[in-house]
Amino acid sequence: MATPALFAPASIGSLKMDNRIVIAPMCQYSAVDGCMTDWHQIHLGQLALSGAGLLTIEATAVVPEGRITYGDVGLWDDATEAAMARTLESIRRHSPMPIAIQLAHAGRKASTEVPWKGGAQLPPDDANGWQTVSASALPFEAQENAPTALDRAGMDRVRDAFADAARRADRLGIDAIQIHAAHGYLLHQFLSPLSNQRDDDYGGSLENRMRFPLEVYDAVRAAFPADKPVTVRVSGTDWVEAGWDVDQTIAFAKALQARGCGLIHVSSGGLDPRQQIPVGPNYQVPLARAVKQATGLQVVAVGLITDFEQAEAIVGTGDADYVGLARTILYDPRWPWHAAAHLGAKVRAANQYLRSQPRQYRALFDFKESAES
Repeated sequence: MATPALFAPASIGSLKMDNRIVIAPMCQYSAVDGCMTDWHQIHLGQLALSGAGLLTIEATAVVPEGRITYGDVGLWDDATEAAMARTLESIRRHSPMPIAIQLAHAGRKASTEVPWKGGAQLPPDDANGWQTVSASALPFEAQENAPTALDRAGMDRVRDAFADAARRADRLGIDAIQIHAAHGYLLHQFLSPLSNQRDDDYGGSLENRMRFPLEVYDAVRAAFPADKPVTVRVSGTDWVEAGWDVDQTIAFAKALQARGCGLIHVSSGGLDPRQQIPVGPNYQVPLARAVKQATGLQVVAVGLITDFEQAEAIVGTGDADYVGLARTILYDPRWPWHAAAHLGAKVRAANQYLRSQPRQYRALFDFKESAES
């Protein structure tokens, strides 16, 4: 019986994956001064036992002011690196799953309260707030504190911080980097004409608006080993008239491809509160398909992918090379096991869990010496 497309092995550079299920980065807002805590060990540890092909660490700020909230994870100094090292050491003792990290800067969407306390922006004079920065001095919401437009020196600091975080990620043994250029965060703020109204070489034309995100990509690529992939997450559209759209996304993807980028993770929205998103199953898959067809790059599709047959169809038809799971796998951390059982595939499980294999799925677990007994 042929292996289901969802469970076919895959590779990007030196990164080898057992299957096409990618655990997307999911902010936990549970760090202390950028440092991972026991929560991250529990959270990432359970996901590393899920049988997915790749685990992606949540949006990780490259500078303190790049955090979405005061509870965000960072990778900007020795303390944040050491905290992440402790978490990763624990996880790797019990899981061979490759691990990627999403490097990020929130720009004007930084300095906010954690979601379960409302998520509103905190002003610079709040104990947990700070002054935000962006491509232009335009707030996300009209009533919010306006960001400071980055000058050349500020852009250099951000670019260099991305590169420094990439070097730290390599020291930590991270297998791949994802640069966050989606969801209305800083690099997306440079890309979209709705948030970028600069009149210098970094605003106006599409070429100019792509310039700084591409500089960041180049810096990260130069700082990370050549055989390890550097990928990018994009919003395929702003869902707002006259904003960033799929044609511009394709142009950006082609520019990244020319620089050696091997994979694009295609999401959407997040830049403008006027967005009108047609939310429903597979609503972002056409964006991923368009990027893949236009460039030939490997792509990840994400967004309301919950059903096993749905995921298999996305990969099997070639709409995308991978499916990204976020809230789906939080709700069901064994989703890959259940998908493999449903589709007649094998999935890797920790030795300690092998005896949980149900009688009707005796060929489910792919037995390998992959964890400490």
